[in-house]
Amino acid sequence: MPNEPTDEKLEQRAKNVLLFQLSRSMKTRHQLATILKKREIPEDIANSVLDRFTEAQLIDDAAFARAFVNSRIAVSGKSKSVIARELKQKGVSAQDAEQALSSIDAELEDQTAYSVAKKRYQQLSTLEPEVRRRRLMGFLMRRGFSSQLTARILRDLEHSE
Repeated sequence: MPNEPTDEKLEQRAKNVLLFQLSRSMKTRHQLATILKKREIPEDIANSVLDRFTEAQLIDDAAFARAFVNSRIAVSGKSKSVIARELKQKGVSAQDAEQALSSIDAELEDQTAYSVAKKRYQQLSTLEPEVRRRRLMGFLMRRGFSSQLTARILRDLEHSE
């Protein structure tokens, strides 16, 4: 067909798509491959361009994982298990995820849970004590914190009043 784009044009389009996506935020190779597939870039051309971007270190799943872990702990207050699941969904290899998650120890996870719980507990101050307790417990559990940690934090917050 005369209107079929040439391999060169498809390759240039793939590069443009990747550069645009990477200028907006860090992404994993898996995420970028999915975007190229949606843009109907043939798999062989997509893989070739992705390989070149990886070699040029424009795509770095290990760096993405480290940055992702840091932001999820600092900003979102999520547990190690939830962050691990999110990394897997984004296509980060088990090795890169494990290395990035190694910075989270039990003490940091406890501090994170306590910090987000304290803030949320204050936001729920107008509610009845039992409703406040139930909502805070659900809040922490959805972030992946253990029931033991959640119960301990609830006791500490209730006794601090």
